[in-house]
Amino acid sequence: MIKMFLLSSIVFAAGIGVPIMAAINAGLGARLASPTLATAILMLVGLILSTAYLMVQGLPSLPTTMPPLYSMSGGFFVVFYVLAVTAITPKIGLGNAIFLVLLGQIVSTSIIDHFGLFGAIKTPITAQKGLGIALMTLGIFLVRKVV
Repeated sequence: MIKMFLLSSIVFAAGIGVPIMAAINAGLGARLASPTLATAILMLVGLILSTAYLMVQGLPSLPTTMPPLYSMSGGFFVVFYVLAVTAITPKIGLGNAIFLVLLGQIVSTSIIDHFGLFGAIKTPITAQKGLGIALMTLGIFLVRKVV
């Protein structure tokens, strides 16, 4: 129970960081007049920090089998997300950008979980879950005037 609370708290804190990162990087992109340069700087800082943490933690042993090719495509989605948010947030506002990201996450996670895609635990969309998704979506639109 305590472990689940701790893990949930860490993920919650990561969620808090998403709009902070979006606002900071959007501001950097605007100041540099280049969302692409701001994204590259963010990725460079991330590479340096994750490499330093890996060195402190210790290098893991390499797997005996090659992971599926799609499992290495996460970097594309990170760069796409950061570049899109960095470029578009100054035009539509932080709240609208993050709420639209949240809506995209609700839709994609529901599909991924329903079909068990990419090795995810298969969790079918029930009527109760569908209602919850619909209410979350409605809530997003009620909280923010989406473009």
